[in-house]
Amino acid sequence: MPEFAVVAHDIVRLFAKGEVRALDGVSLEVPAGQVFGLLGPNGSGKTTMVRILSTILSPTSGSATVAGFDIVKQPNQVRRHIGLAGQNSTVDENLTGFENIRMVGLLNHLNKDFVEAKANQLLDDFNLSDAAHRTIKTYSGGMRRRLDLAAALVASPPILFLDEPTTGLDPQSRQDLWGIIERLVEGGTTVLLTTQYLDEADRLAKQLVVLDHGKIIAQGTSAELKKQMGATVLALNFTSSDDAVRAQTLLASLSATPANLDGTVLEMTVDNGPAVTADALRRIDAAGITLGGLALREPSLDDVFINLTGHKAEDVDAPAPTGRPGRRPRKANA
Repeated sequence: MPEFAVVAHDIVRLFAKGEVRALDGVSLEVPAGQVFGLLGPNGSGKTTMVRILSTILSPTSGSATVAGFDIVKQPNQVRRHIGLAGQNSTVDENLTGFENIRMVGLLNHLNKDFVEAKANQLLDDFNLSDAAHRTIKTYSGGMRRRLDLAAALVASPPILFLDEPTTGLDPQSRQDLWGIIERLVEGGTTVLLTTQYLDEADRLAKQLVVLDHGKIIAQGTSAELKKQMGATVLALNFTSSDDAVRAQTLLASLSATPANLDGTVLEMTVDNGPAVTADALRRIDAAGITLGGLALREPSLDDVFINLTGHKAEDVDAPAPTGRPGRRPRKANA
C-alpha cells in the first residue's frame, strides 16, 4: 500500500449539462491506515466524491488514484481494493443476512467455502449471528447498517469508503458502528468517512477536509480547525430574542469574528474568556438587558463549521433532487 491510499487532484464533476458544479476542484491525500473525514452538509459534494473514487461516477476533469491505481484507466483494480458502504443500505430485503454476505462474496469471485466461512465470521464480529438466517426485512435500521458494512468487508479490502454510515441511527447504534470502525483501523484498514455529524468526525477522523458547495473550505486535524476559532466560546442565553439581538450589536466589538445568533442564544469566540465575560456582563447590565445564563467552553467542530460557512452542518438550503447524486439546486460555480 502506498503512503497515501487515496490521492485526488483537482476533481471537478458537473451535472445538468454543466450548470451544476457538484465538485469544484477538490484535491485530497488520504494517508494509509487511518480515518480521513469528509465533512459537510447535505449537497456539499461528499457523496459525489465517494462515487467518483469508487468508480461509480467519472470525474468531469481531474485525476485520482486509489491504492495506487488510476480510477479512470484502472477501475477494475480499484474495485478489487475497496469496500463501499453508504447511508442507503444495499442489502436485499428478501435474503437472509448470511445469504446477503455470501452473495457479495460470490460476486467478487471468491471461493465458495471461503465466502461461507467469512460470512459466519463477519456475522459474529458484527453481533448478527442470532439473526443470520432471518430475512433482512425483519432487521432494525442499526442491524441493516451493520450488515451493509459487513458485506463491504467480505473481500477484506484495504480501503473502505463509508458514506454517512450512521445517518438516521439511534445513539447506541451509532456508538456501536464507531467502535467497529475504530477496530478496523487498528487492524490496518484505511477509511474514507463522509459525515455531516461533527461529533462523529471529531471522534473518528485523524484528518479532516470540510466541503461546502463542492469546494474545500478548510482542512487539518480537529484540533487545528478548532484552534482557528480562538481560545474560548462565550455562550449567552437571553430571556427574549429581542434582547439577544440588542446584545449582539452591543457586544460585537468583543470578538474578532461575527457572533452567531440562534433564537435567544448568542455565541462568540474570544481570546481572553474571563476578561471578555466580565466586560460583556457590564455592558449587558448597563443596557438593562436581562440575561438568562452564560457559559464558557472550548470551541467545537460545530463552532468551526458555523464560522466557516455561516450555517450548521446539517442545514440544507433546498431538497436534493432525485436522479442526480450528490447535488442540490444551485447556480453554476456557486
